[in-house]
Amino acid sequence: MMRTRKRMRRIAAIALVSVLALSAAGCAVNDDLAQDYREGSNKGYISADFSVKEIPEAERGDAVAFAGVTEHGDAVSDADYAGDVLVVNFWYAACGPCIAEAPVLEEVSQEFAGEGVEFLGVNIYDQAPTAISFAQDNGVSYPSVIDIHDKNVSLAFAAAAPLKAPPVTLVIDRQGRVAARIIGQITTASILSTLVRDALTESS
Repeated sequence: MMRTRKRMRRIAAIALVSVLALSAAGCAVNDDLAQDYREGSNKGYISADFSVKEIPEAERGDAVAFAGVTEHGDAVSDADYAGDVLVVNFWYAACGPCIAEAPVLEEVSQEFAGEGVEFLGVNIYDQAPTAISFAQDNGVSYPSVIDIHDKNVSLAFAAAAPLKAPPVTLVIDRQGRVAARIIGQITTASILSTLVRDALTESS
């Protein structure tokens, strides 16, 4: 419990820096929830349009089983990431915050290259050519599932962690369970890096 509290406070500090930057641009912060975070209530950081929640190991649900096809026509499923930490980002090309956070996601992807961490996008709106163009224009090296038709991948993850409007980013632990959720645009790599590192260092 003490370890979990320390981890949550560390993420809170990083998230607070990000939200303060957003506040300077006119984004309002929910004072009551910010106060909860300062008091160490472990409720997760939440602002008007941004939240970070890390889920203690004992409170995680079942492993998420999913299968889809990437923008390049490659079949992909949870089995491909067994034993790895997986970052899953829900996005679409016309989403302004998705465009803005793409370099941050790629930065963290490169930071953990070769360390047992994989990244997978889930495009909820576009056809494959649009997703390919987005990746080329924004320097994104990892694949994305095209989930516009049957929404099977989105539904699989939504059953384990409620999803809101993109962008939403999930960190999946080595057992395939949702370990953390970020709702809204990731403005700094430090937030996601901390969550990924926590998942990597877990003993189980």
